[in-house]
Amino acid sequence: MSPAVDDPHASGPFLLRGLRPVGVAERWEKDPDLGPVVVPEETLLRRVTELGEEITLDYEGRAPLLVGVLKGAFVFMSDLARVICQPVEVDVMAVASYGSATATSGVVRIVKDLDSDLTDRHVLVVEDIVDSGLTLSYIRRNLLARRPASLEICALLVKEGRQRADIDLRYVGFHIPPDFVVGYGLDVAERYRNLPDIRVYQGPVPVD
Repeated sequence: MSPAVDDPHASGPFLLRGLRPVGVAERWEKDPDLGPVVVPEETLLRRVTELGEEITLDYEGRAPLLVGVLKGAFVFMSDLARVICQPVEVDVMAVASYGSATATSGVVRIVKDLDSDLTDRHVLVVEDIVDSGLTLSYIRRNLLARRPASLEICALLVKEGRQRADIDLRYVGFHIPPDFVVGYGLDVAERYRNLPDIRVYQGPVPVD
C-alpha cells in the first residue's frame, strides 16, 4: 500500500510514485509493439531520488536553473525537481534535429528557446537520453555562449557504444543497450510518453 499523503515516514521513490487506475499495467503488457522492460519503474524512481540527493549536495548554496530539453525530458525533470531539496528554477527549450526517426545528423535548430537569461547562472541541463550526443553537444555549445557561471548535464539514459561526440556528463541515470526505447517521457510518434517504465520498442518506426 502506498503511504498516506501526510505520512512522515514516506521517503525516496514513494514520494514520486503516483496513483494509477487498476489495470493500467496489464494494458501495457498487451501491447504487441512493446518489448522487454529495460528499466523498471521502481528502479527509475529510486535512481532519480539518488540523483536529486547528489545534486542537492553539489549545489549547496547555489540555486540551479534546470533546463529541460523537450519533449522527452519533461517527466524526468518533473520528478527530479521534486527530489532536489533546495530552491531550483526551471526553464525549457525544444530543438529539432534533422535526420531519420532513429538517428540524427547533428544539424540542429532551436524550436523553442529559453525565457531565462543565463548570465552568471548555475545551469543544469536535464536530458532524457543520449544517443549520438550530437544534438546535446550543440545545445551545450549554444548555452555556454550565453555566459553561465557553470553548466553541467544530467542525462537519464546513455546508450552504450553510440556516442559520436565527446560530452562531459556530470550526472547519469543508467547506461543501456543501443535499443530503441520508449516510456517515462520517451516516445515514438508521440506515443508511450506516459509509460511508467523504460521498454524496448519493437513495432514499426515512422518514416520522416
